[in-house]
Amino acid sequence: MKLDGGWVCRALLLSSLVAMAAAASMEEQPDADMLDLDDEELGLDEEEMQVLMAEDEEEEDEATVTDEELPEETGGKDVTYKTPVPTGDVYFAETFDDGSLSRWQQSKTVKEDADDDIAKYDGKWSVEQLKENKVPGDLGLVLKSRAKHHAIAALLDKPFVFQDEPLVVQYEVNFQDGIDCGGAYIKLLSDSGNLNLEQFHDRTPYTIMFGPDKCGEDYKLHFIFRHRNPLNKDVEEKHAKRADVDLKKFYTDKKTHLYTLVLNPDNSYEMFIDQSQVSRGSLLEDVVPPVNPPKEIDDPNDSKPEDWDERAKIPDPEAVKPDDWDEDAPVKVEDPDALKPEGWLDYESEFISDPSAEKPEDWDEEMDGEWEAPQIPNPACETAPGCGLWKRPMINNPLYKGKWKPALVDNPNYQGVWKPRKIINPEYFEDLQPFRMTPFRALGLELWSMTSDIYFDNFIITSHKEVADRWASDSWGLKKLVASANEPGIFAQLMIAAEERPWLWVIYILTVGLPVGLAVLFCWPKVRTDRHTAAPAGHWKHRDNLEGEEEEEEEEEGEEESKAPERTSEDQVGVEEEEDTAELGSPQTLMDATPLIHSFTHSFIL
Repeated sequence: MKLDGGWVCRALLLSSLVAMAAAASMEEQPDADMLDLDDEELGLDEEEMQVLMAEDEEEEDEATVTDEELPEETGGKDVTYKTPVPTGDVYFAETFDDGSLSRWQQSKTVKEDADDDIAKYDGKWSVEQLKENKVPGDLGLVLKSRAKHHAIAALLDKPFVFQDEPLVVQYEVNFQDGIDCGGAYIKLLSDSGNLNLEQFHDRTPYTIMFGPDKCGEDYKLHFIFRHRNPLNKDVEEKHAKRADVDLKKFYTDKKTHLYTLVLNPDNSYEMFIDQSQVSRGSLLEDVVPPVNPPKEIDDPNDSKPEDWDERAKIPDPEAVKPDDWDEDAPVKVEDPDALKPEGWLDYESEFISDPSAEKPEDWDEEMDGEWEAPQIPNPACETAPGCGLWKRPMINNPLYKGKWKPALVDNPNYQGVWKPRKIINPEYFEDLQPFRMTPFRALGLELWSMTSDIYFDNFIITSHKEVADRWASDSWGLKKLVASANEPGIFAQLMIAAEERPWLWVIYILTVGLPVGLAVLFCWPKVRTDRHTAAPAGHWKHRDNLEGEEEEEEEEEGEEESKAPERTSEDQVGVEEEEDTAELGSPQTLMDATPLIHSFTHSFIL
């Protein structure tokens, strides 16, 4: 089937317009998906929603931002910030929006086992806005010093006791300048009688440590809890398994991310980043070292008997070396079939003394020895296949077998790999409720970082996940909305991606160049050569004869048309439709469409 050029051109134009529309819709997608946190996702029923709405109306601590106060970087969006207020029972909530650290205590002690010049916890803290994607009125806690120890803590409204309710811990982190080596984790300080926040340091007892940490290319999300041995009362750290996703982007994109830990009384745990689950497991099964020791252990007093045979295979005692086995045969022998190349110069050396070299004037033969001219390649060997004594090349010896060894056979006395016998573990215990941890009554940050300006905000500790979700929607959700509004369009993102991965340019060129090339191929008008150009001799005489015959034929056709009956109006319409149809695929039509194609191609590439 022969395709009409006009239809192919229209198909290419339509497909390109569809691609442009899709790209435009992708640019507008962030505006539509900026904050998709509805009440159904929070898991609230109608009655709970009414209670929450009533509480929202009674909020007193507000910082409202109008459109006139918005900076240009918010993208002109209608953003209204209100200091979030917990919608349920909480143990701790902090927004820093009052601009003070009145409830926080900076450590005044020193770090043990550290050099004197860095032992002090003298890193600076500040309450300020984000550097980028600012939400006016929203403040956070910022670690300001690099290569220093930082420690700051605050008491909870009431201690958290692990009984029958879950534990939900949530806060925000933004590595505003990226992160080289350092952490942004928190510690939930144990409720001990001697807890003194002014003396908060790296060895202050804690119950849980949770949050991001990075050094080199090792990206971690810590969840560590301290478990007390019920027998000897020793405390041991238990580390949860690594996250199930790649965490690198959360440390490098300079965006505010939301970190959430959920511990349940059934010993299950979940970790979330930006409300997406990144890890889950059991305190009984998915921590290292395990909470409960094994029931049996190897007997430390057991030893392997001297006559224990662990050899699965042994040399065949009945094997005999064959008579023709030559252990002394060389690995390589001279090739007997090799022939010396013609023109080989047997009596020429490969190197000769440099005839142009002269002995230095300060050469002392008594001190330096007899002077010898330096060696240079022999010019006579440059055109010859070789110089000097010719030797046959070496090849593998077909008779070489190496040292003879008897074949291995199954050992009839094989007893298996020896293992010490098992005995009852004298330190065995079984704790089926590791969730019942030591109560805690303070939240602290004890950090060392090689990067400054790490931003923390909106800490909350509660027993209800829906309360933490609502808190996030009123705080982190607004940051997400502003950041999404300030993100570059799809084409800018493509350019940024190509800068990081130059091979993407090949895909871009193929994606854009292929339809443009096809459009030019099918839609560009063919150029007609002049009828009187480059004609051979005698051609025009023949052409004049043909033109004369054509004129006679046209006169005869005109006479026949005059004799034919006149066309009706319907026939005239049919003829016009045929002419229009033929004209759609004509070169003139394609030529008229060329400016439109050029304009479209230019706009598509831009």
